[in-house]
Amino acid sequence: MPTPYRTVLMLRALATLLVFQCLGEGVSYLFKLPVPGPVIGMLLLFGFLMLRPQIADAIEPTALELLRHLSLLFIPAGVGIMVSAGKVRGDALAVVVSLVVSTTLAIAVTALVTRALLRRQRNEPAAQERAQ
Repeated sequence: MPTPYRTVLMLRALATLLVFQCLGEGVSYLFKLPVPGPVIGMLLLFGFLMLRPQIADAIEPTALELLRHLSLLFIPAGVGIMVSAGKVRGDALAVVVSLVVSTTLAIAVTALVTRALLRRQRNEPAAQERAQ
C-alpha cells in the first residue's frame, strides 16, 4: 500500500502530465494544427524537462507505473474499432496498408535514432579523454 507521501508525489506527477497534455490540446486547437494535442503536449513536456531535469526524476516513477499498465489504455480504442468495423470495411485495404507502412517507418526511424545515439554515447568518453 502506497504511503500518503508517495500518493501525493504520484498525483503531482499525474497532474503535471495532464497539464502538458491539456496545453498541447490547447495549442493544437488554437492554431488549428494537424498534429494531435497529446503529441504537442509531449514535445512541450520534453522541452520543459530539458530546462528542468530535476522534474524528470519526480515524474519518472509515475510514468513507469503508467507504462506498466499501458495495454489497458488500448482497450477503449480496440472496442471502438470493433464497433466501427462495418463503417470502415470499404477502406480496409487503405487502413491495413497505412498501418503497415507507418509501423515500418516508425521502426526504421527508431532504429536509426538508436544507432546514432549509441554511436554518440560511445564517442563521448573518447572525446572527454582527449579534452583532458
